[in-house]
Amino acid sequence: MFLRTSEFLWQEGHSVHATREDAELEARSNLDLYRNLAENYLAIPVICGEKTESEKFPGAINTYTIEMMMQDGKALQGGTSHFLGQNFARASGIKFISEDGREEFGWTTSWGATTRLIGGLIMTHSDDDGLVLPPHVAPVQVVILPIVRNDTKNKVLSYCHELKEKLSSKLFGDYKIRVTVDDRNIRGGEKAWGWIKKGVPIRIEIGMNEIESATLQINRRDRAPNDKTAYNCDEFVEKVSELLTDIHANLLERAKQYRKSLSTVVNSEAELRDFFDLKGTGFAYGHWCGDSKFEQAMKEKLGISIRCLPLSETEAGRCIFTGKPSKQRLIWAKSY
Repeated sequence: MFLRTSEFLWQEGHSVHATREDAELEARSNLDLYRNLAENYLAIPVICGEKTESEKFPGAINTYTIEMMMQDGKALQGGTSHFLGQNFARASGIKFISEDGREEFGWTTSWGATTRLIGGLIMTHSDDDGLVLPPHVAPVQVVILPIVRNDTKNKVLSYCHELKEKLSSKLFGDYKIRVTVDDRNIRGGEKAWGWIKKGVPIRIEIGMNEIESATLQINRRDRAPNDKTAYNCDEFVEKVSELLTDIHANLLERAKQYRKSLSTVVNSEAELRDFFDLKGTGFAYGHWCGDSKFEQAMKEKLGISIRCLPLSETEAGRCIFTGKPSKQRLIWAKSY
């Protein structure tokens, strides 16, 4: 529902510049904003690259993209930024008076991302137990689960709320940590399972044993549901920000390693075909001379497309179809 629906939320921006250089810089800078959002907030590793002529935004000089790999090995376009040159300025009559008094057409850019980023987040991190949320975007970062009996209820709840106040005073990044106490009168297992499915980064179960020993049983959502670590209470309060940082880093690195495991380098058309025939999905890095007929042929025969020409790739070589010179490897993949 977050990828292909009749209605969705869309973030979009436009800018006009006096020079080509400023417009190109704006387009690349906005692409980096999307990369920063994906990697440093959503914990999704991305490949920044440029689209081919057939894949770029109609009328654009250059279309830049962030490409993500989902757990099924397919690619997802997470956001795009376009250098439009003067094409749209000429069509729309966007002019300005230059410093030397001449009337000139502006150099324009546009960029956008949608709620498909939510779908990307779900498909990158979640598991068979439900949602897994990176700490920066989790509405609740720490949930405290009281384990009570009738004769200990007041004491346990008081302890839990005191802990909440301590944790809520700590900073994670630029914001105070978001903590909640789940004091609903339902079974403990049902309560814990509900928060597992919601993907909350840290769960803490507290009963009289924890209070008397001054220890906390910590469950991290990026680990197995029953993988608990005991912390001294005061130690945990001081380290909670570090733990959230480590959870983010673990999710990002895990996704990077998964992408690496489903990626390969191909040096011939036969290797490209074999990869997708055997693997089905993944990222294949290969050289291409720029002839669109081969791009179209692979779409029709293998259901794959050129996702982008990675901006970080500089290895020259030979096209896997024609043997002609190629400036860099690009990414072939199936996509959403």
